[in-house]
Amino acid sequence: MFRATVLTLYPEMFPGALGLSLAGRAMERGDWALEAVQIRDFATDKHRTVDDTPAGGGAGMVMRADILAKAIDHASPEGDVRPRILMSPRGKPLTQERVRELAAGPGAVILCGRFEGVDQRVIDARELEEISIGDFILSGGEPAALVLLDAVVRLLPGVMGNEESGDEESFEGGLLEHPHYTRPQEFEGRAIPEVLTSGNHGKITKWRRAEAEKLTIERRPDLWAGRVEKK
Repeated sequence: MFRATVLTLYPEMFPGALGLSLAGRAMERGDWALEAVQIRDFATDKHRTVDDTPAGGGAGMVMRADILAKAIDHASPEGDVRPRILMSPRGKPLTQERVRELAAGPGAVILCGRFEGVDQRVIDARELEEISIGDFILSGGEPAALVLLDAVVRLLPGVMGNEESGDEESFEGGLLEHPHYTRPQEFEGRAIPEVLTSGNHGKITKWRRAEAEKLTIERRPDLWAGRVEKK
């Protein structure tokens, strides 16, 4: 079973949307489990302080290495093979490939940063894998952790009703997904492309591939360039 442990200052943010729809039903069935751990429980002073001023000066506060190390060691003791992840805007961009790797594993321990960041020493000492969900800044790592877990959980066996649903989505095979259509046949003067109602599955597959390539070139030239380089 996939087990996720989230280290956070706001455990009440979990499971959030993950408790609904496909992910929520899968959790109820026992297909995966989620535990939210309060980092402040590992503080040592009466105010449950988890941060301090940055060494060298500067604005904001930094999450302390000693407090985080205790929280991580509690959530991921010796012998726990789950990857330890820090949601961070400076991390490697999350990719569908990494999502699939995580979904194939035993779970993940996810640290949600706050304030100006996390003491580098705990990142190094606990070998945290820094992952980013995009080139923008959030108030904390919790929304990013929810995004990562949603992407992973939907790929777990039995979560999606149709196991083939994930095979032709955006980023599978390095392409954005082709356009979709359904009833009615005509909407405000716009008809479904004739090829999709032709019944010719070979032509439909070719059309979808061409549309996916066109969208990728137009909207994500970086993805397209990566595909060209691999050939």
